[in-house]
Amino acid sequence: MNLKSRLQQQKILVAPGVYDGLTASLAEKAGFEALYLSGAAVAYTRLGRPDIGLSTASEMADTMTLIADRVGLPVIIDADTGFGNALNAQRTMRLYERAGASALQVEDQTYPKRCGHLSDKSLIPEQEMAGKIAAMADARASADTLIIARTDAIAVEGFSAATDRAETYLEAGADVLFIEAPQSREQLTAIADQFGYRVPLLANMVEGGATPILGASDLEEQSYSIVIFPGGIVRALAKTAQAYYQSLAANGSNKPFADRMFDFGGLNEVIGTSDMLEAGARYDDPQS
Repeated sequence: MNLKSRLQQQKILVAPGVYDGLTASLAEKAGFEALYLSGAAVAYTRLGRPDIGLSTASEMADTMTLIADRVGLPVIIDADTGFGNALNAQRTMRLYERAGASALQVEDQTYPKRCGHLSDKSLIPEQEMAGKIAAMADARASADTLIIARTDAIAVEGFSAATDRAETYLEAGADVLFIEAPQSREQLTAIADQFGYRVPLLANMVEGGATPILGASDLEEQSYSIVIFPGGIVRALAKTAQAYYQSLAANGSNKPFADRMFDFGGLNEVIGTSDMLEAGARYDDPQS
């Protein structure tokens, strides 16, 4: 089932953040139906830098290609601002769609952007953003590739301005709306009351961010269609990695950390090494 068809169901879609083939495969095995390729997670892991617009479109597309080669789930990809004007946004659509993305999330911040839960953001005019959405719709190869329009206006212009912008983006051709960083449960509910019966809504759960953390079932009751947990995996792994390196530096051995890590065989089992070698062996002698 493709992402567009899946969103016709009432049950909310939980899309965990991933940033490479390993995290994507682990999420797929955990039973998720879709994945979210987070620009922040790529910046954190590939660059070791904050989410302030440093990741490039080509780095994201390369990552998307590797994930699509590893798993068969639909992937929502963070397209930031489209990396420029409407023509840049069209190029980003073509690039990401060829890489295997099922949906592109594009936002109305100025370029370079910053994480939606950081302060001091700035926005482009709403009609400029509407033009980007229309341009991306014209550029996509498949009508099944979705455009998720995100507005960061709550923190910049206020809640009413954010919902006004969302109305404009919906008229411009957005398939899904994403009003970033609601500051209370009441704002989440107001968004759902205004838009939930007309278009799929996406909620973003960021640990320590501006939005209160709600569970998937709670958001489903409020008519949200998608909930993403974009950077949670990086925060979890970074904490584990920090503890691992500190342990290794202190002890000169991995033995004290052994109960918190896979051994060689355990990791190979998780990533399917024996199955892959067996599959490859079938081609060693095609005549046999």
